[in-house]
Amino acid sequence: MHRRKFLTIAALSGLSGLSAACSSGSDSTSSSRPAALDFRNPLRVPPLLHPKPGKDGVRRFELSMQAGRTRILAGRQTPTWGFNGGFLGPTLRAGRGDKVQMAVHNGLPEVSTVHWHGMRLPARMDGGPHQPIEPGAVWTPHWTIDQPAATSWYHPHPHGATAQHVYRGLAGMFILDEDLDLDLPGDYGADDFPLILQDKKFAADGSFDGDPLKGTFGILGDHILVNGTYNPHLTVTTERVRFRVLNGSNARMYNLVFADKRRFHVIANDGGLLGAPVEVETISLTPGERAEIVVAFAPGEQVVLRTADNGVDIGTGDFDLLKIVAAADLKPAPAVPARLAALTPITPPAGATVRHFKLNGHDAINGKGMDMARIDEVVPAGAVEIWEIENNVYSHNFHIHEVAFQVLEVDGSAPPAYATGYKDTVYVPSKSVVRLAVQFGGYTDPASPYMYHCHILRHEDSGMMGQFVIVEPGTESRVNRTVPAHTSHTGH
Repeated sequence: MHRRKFLTIAALSGLSGLSAACSSGSDSTSSSRPAALDFRNPLRVPPLLHPKPGKDGVRRFELSMQAGRTRILAGRQTPTWGFNGGFLGPTLRAGRGDKVQMAVHNGLPEVSTVHWHGMRLPARMDGGPHQPIEPGAVWTPHWTIDQPAATSWYHPHPHGATAQHVYRGLAGMFILDEDLDLDLPGDYGADDFPLILQDKKFAADGSFDGDPLKGTFGILGDHILVNGTYNPHLTVTTERVRFRVLNGSNARMYNLVFADKRRFHVIANDGGLLGAPVEVETISLTPGERAEIVVAFAPGEQVVLRTADNGVDIGTGDFDLLKIVAAADLKPAPAVPARLAALTPITPPAGATVRHFKLNGHDAINGKGMDMARIDEVVPAGAVEIWEIENNVYSHNFHIHEVAFQVLEVDGSAPPAYATGYKDTVYVPSKSVVRLAVQFGGYTDPASPYMYHCHILRHEDSGMMGQFVIVEPGTESRVNRTVPAHTSHTGH
C-alpha cells in the first residue's frame, strides 16, 4: 500500500475523471472545484541571471527581495513578493568550479533569509534560519560550486515565517551546469524550460487567501500557477523539449501526466542526472522536489500537462496545468542518450551509523520541536550513514540540507526507478518508514548547523525541524550541543 502511494502509478493508470480544460473559462476566485482553463495566457519564463566572471574569476549575483503587485487573475492585481521584481525571481545559472558571490538585499518590511536548496556549501552560507537578513540589510554569501549538474532552487527559510514568505512569491530556480558532452536540450527558454509549480487560493479582490500556518497542511490551493502564470500555454519549436520541474508549493503533491497519456523520459531528479533515462507515463513530486524530463512532440500537435488526484491527502484534485502547442515546423532533435551520468552508488560501510527520526504530528521530530539553540545530531565530515524516517500519521516529506542521499527503501520496497539517483528531498507516505543512504560533505563547522525537516512548510514552521553540524572526524564528542549566540550571521 505504501509503495503504491510513493509511486502513484496504480492510482494514475486508470484515471477517467480529469477536468475538461479545453473549453472556455474565466479566471475565478476560490471554489471547491477548479475552473476549466482556456489557456489564454502565454507562459512566463523567468529571466536568466548568468553574470560573467569578474577579473578575480567570481560570478556576482544581485538579488533584491521586494514587494510588488502582479496581475495573476484577469482584471485584478495581487500583492506579491519577489526577487528583482514583484513576483518569483530570476533563474540563476552557474557551473561546476565557478566561484560565486551573492548580494541579497532585503527590501521587505520583515526579516527574511535566502536558502540555496540543494546546494553543497558551508553552513554559514546556507541561508537557513541562522543567517537572517534584516530589512534594509545586504547578505553576501560566497562559495565554490562543487557538485554535479542539477536543478536546484532558492527560497526564504526564516524560522516560523517560511510558509508565508514562499507563499507570497519568494522563490526562484538555480541551474548548475557541468561539461558532460551530452546531447540534451539545453537552450534556456527555447528547448529547455523551467516549470515552477505552485498552488494558491485567491480572495475576491485578487489577493492571496488562506493562512499557510493553519489546518493540517496549511494551504492546498485551487488555482495552480506555472512560473507565476495562471491558465498558461507554451509554444515549442523543437522535436524534443526539456522541462525542469520544481514543486515550489507549500504542501501540494503533483502527480504529473499528459492528457493523452504520452510517455516521456525522466533524466534527472533533485541531485542531478540519473545514470540512464527512465521512461514513464507519470511522475510524482512533493514540495521541494525537482525532476528534469524530456518530452517528444510532433508538428502541430497540442497536449495538456495535468496533475491527477492519486488519493493521497496532499495530492487531491485533478488540475490542468499547461497547454503545450507544437509549431507546424519543428527543429530536429536527437534522441535522449542511453547513458547520462556515471553515478557512484551511496553505499553505507559495514557498521555505518543508523539514525532514526520519528515524525510526530505536524510539529516535532523524535518528540522535540525545533530549538534554534539546540544541536540535535553531530556528523563526521565525509560520513555515509543510514537515516530511517518513520511516519505514523498523515503525509510528510523530508529534506536534508547540504547532503546527497539515495532512497534505499519505502516500507521495505524499492523506490521507483526515477527516484534512484541522488536526492535531497523525499516523500514519506503515511504509516511508512523510509530508509536513506546519506552522504555528507566536507565543510566542517561545529558552531554553525544545517537543517533537516519536513518540507511541507506549515510543518517546518511549526517545529518539525532539527539541526546537525558536520565536524572533523574524531571530534564528535567534544562538540558543544548549544548553538553559540554569534552563529546568527546577519546581513550588513
